[in-house]
Amino acid sequence: MLKGFRSFLLRGNVVDLAVGIVIGAAFTAVVTGFVTAFLTPLIGVATGAVGDFTQKTFEVAGTRFPYGVFINALIGFVLVAAVIYFVVVVPVGKLQARLDGAKPAPVAKADCPECLSKIPVAAVRCSFCTSEVAGRPGFPSQGGAPQSAAPVL
Repeated sequence: MLKGFRSFLLRGNVVDLAVGIVIGAAFTAVVTGFVTAFLTPLIGVATGAVGDFTQKTFEVAGTRFPYGVFINALIGFVLVAAVIYFVVVVPVGKLQARLDGAKPAPVAKADCPECLSKIPVAAVRCSFCTSEVAGRPGFPSQGGAPQSAAPVL
């Protein structure tokens, strides 16, 4: 029983997931600190507020609704999402595109006239039913006319 549990824990995807969660939590703390220290006060300067909306409330029938807490959380979420997108997602996407390079063009395919399976246009035979397709409509003739021998002098 313990041997199975140990092999489960040491599988590659479990360890990778655990490392990803720990790194993600640490990165979230860094991004949240950046948003709290720099971006939220900038929004406060732009709106004429202090940047901390937690004290904003309204009352209905003697019950207080602290809507400022929600506004702070909403601003924090939008700013964290924006920072993650523009600082992580976009640069990693560009780096991945640069490393992947140009993708090869897809092979042109046509339906086999016998079994209607998709096969490459350049095929001589269908890989599914093995019928010859060279020279049929939609497929180029592969062999062409036999070449004549050069005259011997």
